Amino acid sequence: MADQENCVRLTRLAAKKRAAEEAMASEQNKKKRVVLGEIQNVLSSQNVGLSKNQKLGVENEKPKIKPKRNVKKGKVDAKEKKSSNGGNDPGIDLNGKCDDPQMCGAYVSDIYEYLHNMEMEPKRRPLSDYLEKIQKDVTSNMRGVLIDWLVEVAEEYKLLSDTLYLTVSYIDRFLSMNAINRHRLQLLGVSSMLIASKYEEISPPHVEDFCYITDNTYTKEEVVKMEADVLKSLRFEMGNPTVKTFLRKFTRIAQDDSEHSSLQLEFLGYYLAELSLLDYVCVKFLPSLVAASVIFLARFTLQPKRHPWSSALQRQTGYNAADLKECVCILHDLQLSKRGGSLVAVRDKYKQHMFKCVSMISSPSEIPESFFDDIKDD
Repeated sequence: MADQENCVRLTRLAAKKRAAEEAMASEQNKKKRVVLGEIQNVLSSQNVGLSKNQKLGVENEKPKIKPKRNVKKGKVDAKEKKSSNGGNDPGIDLNGKCDDPQMCGAYVSDIYEYLHNMEMEPKRRPLSDYLEKIQKDVTSNMRGVLIDWLVEVAEEYKLLSDTLYLTVSYIDRFLSMNAINRHRLQLLGVSSMLIASKYEEISPPHVEDFCYITDNTYTKEEVVKMEADVLKSLRFEMGNPTVKTFLRKFTRIAQDDSEHSSLQLEFLGYYLAELSLLDYVCVKFLPSLVAASVIFLARFTLQPKRHPWSSALQRQTGYNAADLKECVCILHDLQLSKRGGSLVAVRDKYKQHMFKCVSMISSPSEIPESFFDDIKDD
């Protein structure tokens, strides 16, 4: 009798184990991560993007993003996880100042003046034409595919958006000084994200996690070696302002006179800013100018009949509407999928309800020329 009970118990345990394995397999199949090789196939089927001999790293298949293992979640970005008050900061006026002492209202102008001066320092700026002058085996399409993939890596490991922006900055700055072949481009990407994670995250992924997510295409030693090369090449100048840095302030100013949900405007700004990372042409613009252009286009998208710029934005950003025209038009083409339409990671990310589905908001096909005229200060 005891043997029969043991047999039944073992059978039940085996059944439970089998059911758990099937459920796990079903869950993994349900959310299949993008493979860089698959992106190449999509590009080829649409007759755009990389040709067969321009693939990143390998000829037939690139490593897929695999489910993470034992990676602790990083800190929550308080700027992105807003409370139920609609995301508005208390006591903000048109000068971007706030009664909250943590917002540094008393010296916010000095902080942003310092950041603006920092963003213009040559050592923190990539060359605007490094692909033409420095690189011989890397193209703008390859760069776009790499960054599109890194957006998914950042999502997989729950990394802050600041980490993603710094990663792209490190990649562009490194490529401005060092020629590499296409097979090492993904290695540069994960090594740069490893550095940015250590700089920004409370619990950054380990080296092994970045090897794992490339399907072990690169060894731990290769990632660490590239990490050291990036650090030495950039002379350990890791902290520099990004588009996200300026977007935080500009969004608060823009929200003051917006008739739409402040969260909708904020998330639309984040979406457009991340689209700018995909396009090599945007490398030539200062981060503050891209951030200002993002606000201009976000306001135009939500209120197309209203002038998207204001005297307060002009005063606080330091840019006239005319200064933003070239960048706004590039961002608008990205938004309409006239540029980078085959790169879908950012678009899919912002289709989620947690981001108010802002990537699905339609924008008019043309921006009136009159919107780029200078605004008279109040």
